[in-house]
Amino acid sequence: MMSTLTRRAALALVPLSLLTGCSSIGLSNPETLFGLLTPYRIDVVQGNVVTQEVMAQIQPGLGRLQVREILGTPLLADPFHTDRWDYVFTIRRQGVPDQQRRVSVFFTGDLVERFETDALPSEREFVAAIDRPLDAKEPVLQMPPEDVAKLPVPPKTEALRKVPQGAARPYPPLESGSR
Repeated sequence: MMSTLTRRAALALVPLSLLTGCSSIGLSNPETLFGLLTPYRIDVVQGNVVTQEVMAQIQPGLGRLQVREILGTPLLADPFHTDRWDYVFTIRRQGVPDQQRRVSVFFTGDLVERFETDALPSEREFVAAIDRPLDAKEPVLQMPPEDVAKLPVPPKTEALRKVPQGAARPYPPLESGSR
């Protein structure tokens, strides 16, 4: 008979061997559960969307207030570097590759001196990049003729006009006319 210690050691090794087996057959992907289910990931959108069209409005010589009106409040405004504003945009959506873009605006006094940007998309490119591909089939919008024949025939308009419309009896007014 097996001793209690040997039995406990064997029971401890069973889960470890199962986990090792999962990784060897490719089931250790953190995005899926046992290679079968993909857990839901919430959409995470942070920062300000800056496109080519918006960035074209930023020119050297603009004031801080004008930059804030065009680009919005900066995500990073460091109190130790008051002459630099950083706009960072990140988006994480399930089924779409993660995106991150950075725009840095440098000031001299209260006026824009220069700016540095990552490659920015146009507005159309941005919308196309975040659009999820739909796997659903397009619904059929036409009924087959045999289903159309099964539908009830609507009444003629003359018959509808003869049917009384509205309440069957008059209701008293909500407020009395005299005060």
